[in-house]
Amino acid sequence: MLLFLTLQLFLYFPEDKSEYIPAAFTMLLFGAAAVLTMKFIIKISKKEAQAAKQLEEKLKDHNQE
Repeated sequence: MLLFLTLQLFLYFPEDKSEYIPAAFTMLLFGAAAVLTMKFIIKISKKEAQAAKQLEEKLKDHNQE
């Protein structure tokens, strides 16, 4: 019951729908930043995995000699 009353305090639906524009813009901006960040992390991760694989192969070749 207390949680329901607390959440009601934060509900606000404006009559003028143009008030949603800044919120939508901000959400799109942060969403795009999140996608770009994930792509950047994946790109770096692939490079590091490739480097680790090359190092592993080099160590295997060195140990076989």
